[in-house]
Amino acid sequence: MTNALTRLLQERDWLLLDGATGTNLFNAGLMSGEAPELWNVDAPDKIRALHRGFVEAGSDVILTNSFGGSRYRLKLHQAQGRVRELNMAAARLARECADECTGAGGRPVIVAGSVGPTGELLEPVGPLTHAAAAAAFEEQIAALMEGGADVIWAETMSSVEEFGAVAEAAANQGAPFCATLSFDTAGRTMMGVTSEAYAALAAALPNPPLAIGANCGTGASDLLRTVMGITGATPEAIVIAKANAGIPKYVDGHIHYDGTPELMADYARLARDAGARLIGGCCGSMPAHIRAMRAALEDHVPGPRPSLDEISARVGDFTSADDGTGDAAAASESRRSRRGRRRA
Repeated sequence: MTNALTRLLQERDWLLLDGATGTNLFNAGLMSGEAPELWNVDAPDKIRALHRGFVEAGSDVILTNSFGGSRYRLKLHQAQGRVRELNMAAARLARECADECTGAGGRPVIVAGSVGPTGELLEPVGPLTHAAAAAAFEEQIAALMEGGADVIWAETMSSVEEFGAVAEAAANQGAPFCATLSFDTAGRTMMGVTSEAYAALAAALPNPPLAIGANCGTGASDLLRTVMGITGATPEAIVIAKANAGIPKYVDGHIHYDGTPELMADYARLARDAGARLIGGCCGSMPAHIRAMRAALEDHVPGPRPSLDEISARVGDFTSADDGTGDAAAASESRRSRRGRRRA
């Protein structure tokens, strides 16, 4: 399938993604409990500022403000009847900012239509049927593509069933798609999926994603270990790494991420060496982080695949002993080595 993202990946070894949507919108005045998607209509200038900030920082791919744009998530805000309106607006705003950069003779910028989980549990664990989930995703995907998205970006998924539903929806719309799961429970998703199992599942789909990977979760070190699992299981895959800016901590009544631009720059280098080609930031990542990552990747000479010990030494300890892929011994040795260095 020919599309803007595939064409750009044929020209470039790596592409820089954007950073956090929610964190930056909260800084712009979004209140806890508000639906960010409503700002696509009610505060479009703030969404434009979000996208322009990342484009100016060097992002090659920007995600639309539509993570919670399915009928199930919008129902929490009595906006389930506005799926098409809000998702089209999200894509059009991102498209406008991307075209400003490209049209001025600058680099091309890809618009990725963000599709987050429904927030519901699918059968057999919960009541939501596969058909209902696929229909909701298809409704959202159709609006994002109509609004000008180049590719669909399913993110922060946790279950095999939901991933299958969004893949079917993308196929029904003829939409190219990428997909990331969130591995935040001892190296697994909330529903127990390991990085190796995810890689195998994605490769076996009749319409496999253009790229697979991980986003969010805990810190950069854990996400890099997940990326290592995916690239190790499917070396031929185009892999996404979109880590949080450090570890989330509750400070003075709000969530704070302690990752500096310098830490995220080193994470970007490690992600490239681990085999990722689409690299960006997730929660807590500001334009300053993305700018530092761009500079790091432009200057980086690719090195050998990093060890777990090297990852923990450079960007922080792992939060769990292993990630379900047989790396428990290596992770344990990494922690022992780190403790030894701290005592020295």
